[in-house]
Amino acid sequence: MAKFGKRTVAARAAFAGKENITVEDAVALVKSNATAKFDETVEIALNLGVDPRHADQMVRGVVTLPNGTGKTVRVAVFARGPKADEATAAGADIVGAEDLMETIQSGKIEFDRCIATPDMMPIVGRLGKILGPRNLMPNPKIGTVTMDVKAAVEAAKGGEVQFKAEKAGVVHAGVGKASFSAEQLAENIRAFVDAVQKAKPTGAKGAYMRKVSVSSSMGPGVSIAVDSATGN
Repeated sequence: MAKFGKRTVAARAAFAGKENITVEDAVALVKSNATAKFDETVEIALNLGVDPRHADQMVRGVVTLPNGTGKTVRVAVFARGPKADEATAAGADIVGAEDLMETIQSGKIEFDRCIATPDMMPIVGRLGKILGPRNLMPNPKIGTVTMDVKAAVEAAKGGEVQFKAEKAGVVHAGVGKASFSAEQLAENIRAFVDAVQKAKPTGAKGAYMRKVSVSSSMGPGVSIAVDSATGN
């Protein structure tokens, strides 16, 4: 039988019997039990009524959280010439072309977001098997294949969150830090849920948003009433 620390036991006791509560109550519960020695990330998970193996049921998109993520996002940009200079000036952490491709192929991936100008896609395309599974592949639908690299880098650094449904129809993301105020976390949660709601695919059948839950990095999860998360 697994043994749990006092903090884990106390958190589980605090969460026991609580489900489908309001966003505000869930945030208060998660914040009060985020007692690790570091600033825990507050994470959200949405169970959707979709099967992303079907193209007309794939859910993906991007949202800029009103209060940011609290995370330092490292950005890589595939670009040449003036666009490479533009990316560097905008704050990109890594900028390159074939040299960046070779670095990634060697297994060195030191970034959280990848942006590319359209002319770089023949090079980036060779990295599909590496970047794709990590949800790092640039995509014009979410603004990471663009000539406006300045805006894309600034958005990535400023609290923009990408999301994509996994095989089981689950979407998850970080929506802030435990040190955020309750109001900031509630705003971020509702903004994220709203973006996923608006990304509902044409092939979704029946109940689309089936469960919403939040947790901290080291804590248990608690479910939120869907109508509280969506504002309906």
